[in-house]
Amino acid sequence: MVVLAFLKLLGCLGLLMYGTKLMGESLQQLAGDRLRLILDSLTTNRFTSLLTGALVTAMIQSSTTASLMTISFVHAGMLTLLQALPILMGASVGNTLIAWIMAAEFNFEISNYIYPFMLVAFILVYFRKRSALGESVFGLCFILLSLGLLCHMSDGMELADQESITRYLSVNEEHYGSYAMLLLIGAAVTFAVQSSAALMATSMILCSTGIWSIYSGVAFVLGENLGRAIVTCRAASSAGTQARRTAVGQLVFNLSGVVWMFLAFPYVVNVLCDFIHFNPTVKQVTTDNNLAYVLAAFHTGFNFCNVALFMGFVRPLERLSTRWVSKSRNSDDEESELRFITKGLLDSPEESVMVARKEVVNYADTVIKMFTHTRYLFSADNETEFKNIYTLVEHYEDICDKMEVDIANYVNKITAEENVPERLRPIVCGMLRELAELESIGDCCHHIALAARRNFRNPQPLTEKQLEHIHQMFQLTEQALEQMKVLLFARKVPREASKSYYIENEINKFRNQLCNLNFTDINHGVYSYQTGAMYMDVINGCEQLSDSIINITEARMETKDV
Repeated sequence: MVVLAFLKLLGCLGLLMYGTKLMGESLQQLAGDRLRLILDSLTTNRFTSLLTGALVTAMIQSSTTASLMTISFVHAGMLTLLQALPILMGASVGNTLIAWIMAAEFNFEISNYIYPFMLVAFILVYFRKRSALGESVFGLCFILLSLGLLCHMSDGMELADQESITRYLSVNEEHYGSYAMLLLIGAAVTFAVQSSAALMATSMILCSTGIWSIYSGVAFVLGENLGRAIVTCRAASSAGTQARRTAVGQLVFNLSGVVWMFLAFPYVVNVLCDFIHFNPTVKQVTTDNNLAYVLAAFHTGFNFCNVALFMGFVRPLERLSTRWVSKSRNSDDEESELRFITKGLLDSPEESVMVARKEVVNYADTVIKMFTHTRYLFSADNETEFKNIYTLVEHYEDICDKMEVDIANYVNKITAEENVPERLRPIVCGMLRELAELESIGDCCHHIALAARRNFRNPQPLTEKQLEHIHQMFQLTEQALEQMKVLLFARKVPREASKSYYIENEINKFRNQLCNLNFTDINHGVYSYQTGAMYMDVINGCEQLSDSIINITEARMETKDV
């Protein structure tokens, strides 16, 4: 019977964790890139950042996911450390919503009414466009069902009747030492399972069966705040300097809150219990309707108070995090680092695809920078300036090669996952094609740079008229590259694609015109055949570059992104 009781408890907690995970991931899939747009746009000040963090976390019911999204934004340079810290504070508040859902279940048994919703969810999952909505409803139903099973266990006193279980799980002596031990255990459990819902449910069931007092349950729940911060620090350990500073800032915020609340929590619990007429000194052997509310109110009240205390200290917290996490010696070469993809930030397939999409755009940015520096080679005034620019172009060539491999490996890792929806696979294949074409654009830039070097060393360099034509071609090519960047991140792909085709047509016409003019000038002895060949190498390089842009356009047309 003891083993059976344990298995029932673990099974209920497993169902709860799965329901929370399913609901969070499906809501992310349902929202798509809008979650990132929210985090990106609603951060004008610390109060809107706080509200944004709370709302996003309440919606997806995963403070860990919200924290990792925020850190990825910081790592990408889209959010500053000062903007990110209030978002993480707000996430701690939004994370408390699940506690109130549990309290409602413990008091009203709303799980008895979930079965019609399960039928609706079952129907929705068979419609491709509504499958994410159906899965989110399923996730919520699983959460409520698991909570209902836990409530029935407490009502039947299945745990309390088992003396052996009580002997192992109960707290014999109520003092700060035992509370500290429960706090650390709560942090360790949160770090291991990455589920605050499981922690809260465990605390409610153990308190309601009389195994723990309300003080022990509160101390256990308090450890969840510390565990969450440790999870974020671990995930950010492989990210950039700013991302690590953000994680440390969250750790300082959560740890400071845990310390001051741990010193005062018995008095805070007494105040809450007096307010709702609950006797905290008596271990309940039956489920008390007010006990779940005490735990939920404490969890929410603590996070609200902690946020209120630290909102005025965001800047000192930023300076402290900056001082503690020094910049890596190897971080001077920021261009060589991926901005979005980090080893510890691979989340759901939808989220991973969105991260990969942003990284492809970042790759395109790097290629455009390489082309810009390539242009400068034809305007260098002296040998020193030319060598410096040429070295930089070669440096960008190495960066592009490395970025292509790193992004491709990340994308392949997405497709290797078993839970990848079929609708994402064509998108992933399209991104691989885009990566190959972007690498080809980098090769074209390198070939143009080689032609510039030959011209610089040539005793008969390009004429002023030829250089003028080259710069005109460069202007058209630059327009094509900028339009390519817009296309890679555009939602209205056909509109942007038409612009790309128009620029490509202009480049082809201009190239044909210059080709005919080149033959004429060579025949008339305006310049040598060698100079003309070098000139056409540059022009053809631009035309081949634009062909790669059209290939990227076709890839985007075939696979419209999420």
